[in-house]
Amino acid sequence: ASMSQQVESYAQLPGPPVMVYQDLDDPVVSATFGEVMCSVYKAFGAKGLITSGAGRDLEQVDKIGFPTFTSGAICAHGYCHTLAVNVPVTVGGICIYPGDLLHGDLNGVTTIPHEIASEIPEACDGLAAAEKIILDYVRGSNVTPAGLAEVRKECTAMFAKMTERLRRKGSK
Repeated sequence: ASMSQQVESYAQLPGPPVMVYQDLDDPVVSATFGEVMCSVYKAFGAKGLITSGAGRDLEQVDKIGFPTFTSGAICAHGYCHTLAVNVPVTVGGICIYPGDLLHGDLNGVTTIPHEIASEIPEACDGLAAAEKIILDYVRGSNVTPAGLAEVRKECTAMFAKMTERLRRKGSK
C-alpha cells in the first residue's frame, strides 16, 4: 500500500491511528521510518508509530512531537514496501490487531484490553504507590533484610489487590 493509500485507510479505524509496522528483515538492514514518513502520518492525524524495525532521523522526529517505539536507530535509508494495512502484526513480542489499544514507551509495547482502559490511570497510580513503599524504605537510613521483606510483602499485597480488581473488571 502506498503512503496515500495508508492515510486514506485512517477513516476505517475506530479511533486515532497509530502506525504499527512489523519489519520483515532479520536482521534489520534499513530504516522503517524517518522524519518524512512521520511528518506525513502526523499531518493526517496519526498519533504515533510503533515498529519492530529501526528508525532514522530520530532527533527530527522527536522535534515534531511524534512519539515512536523502535527496536533501534539506523542511518540506512530504506524503501519500505507496505504489503498490507489493517492486518495483525508482531511487534515487541506481541501480536497487535487493528483497533487494539496500545501503550509503548522506552520499556516496550503492550496492548490494553478495552474493557479495563478506563481503569488504567488509577492502576498506574496504585502501581506507583506500591513501588514507592519499597523505594522510600531503601532510600532510608536504617535498611535491613527483615525491613525489606516487610515492605515487599506490603507492596505485593497492593499489587495482588489491584490485579484482582482489574481481572474482575476485564471478565465482565
